[in-house]
Amino acid sequence: MVDEHDRLLPIANVGRIMKQILPPTAKISKEAKQTMQECATEFISFVTGEASDKCHKENRKTVNGDDICWSLSSLGFDNYTEAIVRYLHKYREAERERANHNKATATATQDKDEDDSDYKSTQHKLQTETPTPLEFMVLEKACALEFRKNILSKVIASTSPCDFEF
Repeated sequence: MVDEHDRLLPIANVGRIMKQILPPTAKISKEAKQTMQECATEFISFVTGEASDKCHKENRKTVNGDDICWSLSSLGFDNYTEAIVRYLHKYREAERERANHNKATATATQDKDEDDSDYKSTQHKLQTETPTPLEFMVLEKACALEFRKNILSKVIASTSPCDFEF
């Protein structure tokens, strides 16, 4: 059986996101962070579970970004679906450009002398093994802030007034 803490999002990350939306002098109780952690984890599980069910019905083993977008839409999160679809499109576009750049770099490198073949293979390996960081700034800030505010307002409404100090 999986320990409950292993399935939850890291509380430090949740706290960091909460602090971004609150005034700089605000303090957040541990209980409030834990509540938000549970809510965010449940939301992610809810959306990915729906996408996973769709994939299972279609006899597929891999959930992709389009499945997540479909899941958000089918669960009634249409406001977020539009932003996620735009983000997914921009992310895929950036990945294609990166792949084309790597291909062009590899082709140009092959045209050079054989003397530096060790250097070329090392450089190519570094280029292909380095993961592309996920850049969330592509997602429209207004939508992301609205989402955070909605979640945060629900947590604040469900906690006692003494959980937050300003």
